[in-house]
Amino acid sequence: MTPVTFLPGTPARAVDTRGIRTAAAAAAIVTVGAGLGLRAIAAGSAAKYGGDALYTVLVLALVVLAAPRLAPLKAAATALAFSCGVEFLQLSYVPAELSRRSTIARLVLGSTFNAPDLLWYAVGAAAGCLAHTAVRALLSRSRAPLTPRPTPSRPGGQPG
Repeated sequence: MTPVTFLPGTPARAVDTRGIRTAAAAAAIVTVGAGLGLRAIAAGSAAKYGGDALYTVLVLALVVLAAPRLAPLKAAATALAFSCGVEFLQLSYVPAELSRRSTIARLVLGSTFNAPDLLWYAVGAAAGCLAHTAVRALLSRSRAPLTPRPTPSRPGGQPG
């Protein structure tokens, strides 16, 4: 395992890539389920903007699945950039045309630009970054090697 910094200014720690990938895969599945559940039980702004945040959380989970050593802040920034890029792509006719032909394209690309979506993508990226940081911290603690404590010595260099 290679030491990787969690956030700037924090000490480098080893990353459990298998554990991170497992957590990212689980997060992706849970996020898709949450998104489908949200669409089933909510309507209007709650469903729309909640779905936008979950979209970025899903993208972040997929980024981490592909690059488990990526620091949480970089993974979140990548997911946010992707989400915003897709939103700005909606200023062209391409997503709308593809969305008319495919449900999957409509779910992934959307169809029309909506500026408030950008805020909710940032909310999703922030929530995903916090979750990613927490998972990495938990995994690093669970894999920390046990080191024996040094025995205190008495004056004169003799163990106590």
